Amino acid sequence: MKTRALVMSVLFALAATPALAQTPPPGDAAAQGLLRIDVDARDLARRIFKVTATVPAKPGPLTLLYPQWIPGNHSPTGPIDKLAGLRVTANGKPLAWQRDQFNVYAFKVEVPAGVSEIVAHFDFLSSQGGSQGRVVMTPEMLNLQWNANSLYPAGVDARNLQAQASVTLPKGWAYATALETARRDGDTVVFKPISYDHLVDSPLFAGEHHQRIDLDPGAKAPVHLNVFADDAKSLKPTDAQLKAHRALVQQADKLYGARHYDHYEFLLALTDRLGGIGLEHHRSSENSADPGYFTEWDSNAWMRDLLPHEYTHSWNGKYRRGADLATANFNTPMGDSLLWVYEGQTQFWGQVLAARSGLWTTEQARDMLANVAATYDRGRPGLAWRPLQDTTNDPTIAQRRTLPYRNYQMSEDYYSGGQMLWLEVEGKLRGLTGNRRSLDDFARAFFGVGNGDWDVNPYTFDDVVATLNGIAPYDWASFLRQRLDGHGSLTGGLELAGWKLVYRDAPNEAYKAQEKRAKAALLAYSLGATVLDSGVVGDVVWDSPAFNAGLAPGMKVIAVGGREYSSQRLKDAVAAAATDKAPITLLVKQFDRIDTMKIDYHGGLQYPVLERISGRPDRLAELWKAR
Repeated sequence: MKTRALVMSVLFALAATPALAQTPPPGDAAAQGLLRIDVDARDLARRIFKVTATVPAKPGPLTLLYPQWIPGNHSPTGPIDKLAGLRVTANGKPLAWQRDQFNVYAFKVEVPAGVSEIVAHFDFLSSQGGSQGRVVMTPEMLNLQWNANSLYPAGVDARNLQAQASVTLPKGWAYATALETARRDGDTVVFKPISYDHLVDSPLFAGEHHQRIDLDPGAKAPVHLNVFADDAKSLKPTDAQLKAHRALVQQADKLYGARHYDHYEFLLALTDRLGGIGLEHHRSSENSADPGYFTEWDSNAWMRDLLPHEYTHSWNGKYRRGADLATANFNTPMGDSLLWVYEGQTQFWGQVLAARSGLWTTEQARDMLANVAATYDRGRPGLAWRPLQDTTNDPTIAQRRTLPYRNYQMSEDYYSGGQMLWLEVEGKLRGLTGNRRSLDDFARAFFGVGNGDWDVNPYTFDDVVATLNGIAPYDWASFLRQRLDGHGSLTGGLELAGWKLVYRDAPNEAYKAQEKRAKAALLAYSLGATVLDSGVVGDVVWDSPAFNAGLAPGMKVIAVGGREYSSQRLKDAVAAAATDKAPITLLVKQFDRIDTMKIDYHGGLQYPVLERISGRPDRLAELWKAR
């Protein structure tokens, strides 16, 4: 009886609650009026953006939407938790608002008679530290993303809604964005109207220390590298470094044969304070790197495929985009089924263009590829249960949260797993055509159409297959589905390229750099574990010697063989065990328990390296050679 009474009371309460109008779906007609977004970004100390959204309206119910599905994130990650202080007015008088019960990104208001626009004020309380998300404002620079700092009316296609934005910056700061400046009044910058879709796709970097570099002087569609830094001393590229960045633009032109922008702005923050980012946009990209990107060039090779990757997205992901990602607005669920093309082939071309431009040497490109290949040779036991295709769901499933067993659970493997798939496609195209055609031909045919066009041109799986068949007839549909839906190896492209993956007892230079950056002993391919320099255990490879001995993420290694832990001491023990029958003995702490753990492993240190296959042509050298 109590349960029935409770149910009835809930039903009566719901019946007494005023019904909220359903959020209208986006329509095709052009939206009436101009959406205006004005942001005050001067509160650096408290990291607060103050937002005023002036929204065209007509009398009756209106739904205001905060962007939820964020392009580039491929997921419903709009930071609604950071919106606060919402106030809505019409003709200066306050209006009541109510959040949709079942959609926390939607706010309902009733627009009075005679009103043609309403004004919404709110604060975007940006992250104060890593546990709250990425830091986007520091005393030296800021990263303004319009999706986080705007509201827009429901029921419209974002491409048909005209918007005008402005930002008030800290005194004297420089800024860079793909938006066109209408005027600057002191520290307030007003931009020219543009579709809301393109506004969200045009973020802004601003800062105290800035340098703008023309990467293609005299070009009809110019390309600029806008560098912001914590300190002016980081803004010192050499002539050779600038030559490599300019070569990136030239090599992309030769690859694609078209530009899908009227101008392109690399936004690059050299910082250890602003949160790390690499995010694509059609006419710009948000990037960050270590402060020593230029000044410590020799030790920062690992990060130099970032700009090639994000630049490639102007063609792959922004101009050409999976049809299930090409949604009408930012609150319509996206489909990620083709991310193995969107991100996987971009990962492939990002590394190829790094090599072709000289941002990487051939040796650096080879070491980086060896490390990726080893991941899909020994480092992803999860492939036995989970196909590559299913990882395209991870932007929604995991949203880049840390995972207990990354190697077994898998997460966004469509990036590097997709890269290995496309390396195999490259090899097959060369084999089928007697080395006359390659993936370069696919890139030009698929992404190089419509020079100057920057409206979205969606594609499907069948479009990918048809383009491949136009280059070299083959059962590409079955080939791709076997790699995407199966559980077999993803390293077949190496052999087609004339190389094989082997393991040696010394790390390659790229692997050394990864260990240095991770501050850890990366022993995934030998012991089966990553252990930080602090002794904390990171990922443990499923069914590896370390896993089978009971080692788990989060434990802390206190001692190795009876001596205080250090990463080098652990490596020495693994090396010594190759000729010693005794197990590797660790003293391990978990919660308040301290246990002795014996790992019966005698294979020595194992680090990946690529080795030539005798008698076969070197297709990697051909792939990485500048055009």
